[in-house]
Amino acid sequence: MTTAPPPPSGGRELSSPPTDGVSNLRFSNHSDHLLVSSWDKSVRLYDASADAIRGEFMHGGAVLDCCFHDDTSGFSASADHTVRRLVFNNNREDILGRHDAPVRCVEYSYATGQVITGSWDKTIKCWDPRGANGQERSLVGTYTQPERVYSLSLVGNRVVVATAGRHVNVYDLRNMSQPEQKRESSLKYQTRCVRCYPNGTGYALSSVEGRVAMEFFDLSETGQSKKYAFKCHRKSESGRDIVYPVNAIAFHPIYGTFATGGCDGYVNVWDGNNKKRLYQYTKYPSSIAALSFSRDGRLLAVASSYTYEEGDKPHEPDAIYVRSVNEVEVKPKPKMLPNPAT
Repeated sequence: MTTAPPPPSGGRELSSPPTDGVSNLRFSNHSDHLLVSSWDKSVRLYDASADAIRGEFMHGGAVLDCCFHDDTSGFSASADHTVRRLVFNNNREDILGRHDAPVRCVEYSYATGQVITGSWDKTIKCWDPRGANGQERSLVGTYTQPERVYSLSLVGNRVVVATAGRHVNVYDLRNMSQPEQKRESSLKYQTRCVRCYPNGTGYALSSVEGRVAMEFFDLSETGQSKKYAFKCHRKSESGRDIVYPVNAIAFHPIYGTFATGGCDGYVNVWDGNNKKRLYQYTKYPSSIAALSFSRDGRLLAVASSYTYEEGDKPHEPDAIYVRSVNEVEVKPKPKMLPNPAT
């Protein structure tokens, strides 16, 4: 009796990956569908479990971000300045609206039913996808940011906007007239990624200089005393510290632990509450460009895709890996309490 060979330690590689760099990937909230945006101007919908492409949409420029609306549709943010709605089951798309520069980020708010986009035109925009027949009907509001938008994250009614110049604005989606909080990154170098904690109490923010900051919304002294930052995605070589950008952060939906991916090709899993690294996966062939856990936390999608941090040079082919997640890799370890003196 023959058994199938075990998947390689990096996970199962999806066939038919994008033909250029992966800008983002996201699992659906309803299934193992995986949405992938790429510099090859495409958004692809995969069934990650079946390793099958379920749909593909081409754009007028590189696609810098994508997100799901529901299991049959999603949204994309493109360098051609457009925000598009993609309907998978009948391969239809329409333009929700436009920015004045490449659109870097897109998120869908289940709390408000709006699409939020961030652009290098130094604005975020909110859209109502139900009014997508005309741009005027679908645009809810435009909100000026201090600099180009690099990363966006939502939790509940909050949206966190990270821009160039290390600015971080926190908004309440129910009142966008001004930020609820205006902050500066506590890291000294350019922000790469911001992701809100699933429990809604704060956000993790990563930089190009091998660090992650753990931040909290509560501005009281007690709330702010919990914040900290830590070094990661670094190595020492002949006495020198080599530091890599941290491109991706993904929270585990069950345990609230999180994975980070860096230009060193490694994915690390962290327990933020106990300030410990839980796991490091085997090195991937190229930079980690994006990460996403499936809705039940059983799968982790990893984009191994060169992010041009060292300019144009020969590099490994862009690839997407889907790995099965073991509980031991993501579950926080209980704190060991000292035995009370008898």
